[in-house]
Amino acid sequence: MFVLGIDPGLTRCGFGLIEGSLRGVESFRALRAGTIQTDHLDSVESRLGQLLDEMRSLLDETRPDAVVVERVFYQRNAKTAIPVAQASGVAVALAASMGVPVRQFTAQEVKLAVTGYGAASKVQVQGMVARLCSLAQVPQPADAADALGLAITYFMVVRSEHKYPAVAGS
Repeated sequence: MFVLGIDPGLTRCGFGLIEGSLRGVESFRALRAGTIQTDHLDSVESRLGQLLDEMRSLLDETRPDAVVVERVFYQRNAKTAIPVAQASGVAVALAASMGVPVRQFTAQEVKLAVTGYGAASKVQVQGMVARLCSLAQVPQPADAADALGLAITYFMVVRSEHKYPAVAGS
């Protein structure tokens, strides 16, 4: 199964494709990771259009079975939160329009799934992403590693939902 994680951002949007299984051993293979970057001098409309086009190409190329987008849960700065929410909306709407199942997880949910500790640091999460995918080093930039963490979270959460279906339905 292939899951594409998206760490939304208007200037730099991370993506990471993980191959894994919903059964058996917790083995993950990072197939692709990187960022989509837009020019901060361009209009917001132009930048969102660029994200849409590049994400569409990415989904066409990778054909994921599911897409996971980081849920904007809390931002101290509305100036930062709004563009992130806009980029997130583009990713969610695009995947849904292409018939790809979409899940969203907060940063805390990713931390808990990947490290076992909901207050883990970004560095700890990124280190565990590298370890779980048997990578020699943490993928760069950080947005790409975060996107891989989102995809890994999908596998961890869905495995638990399958193992404990009554909990998933509550």
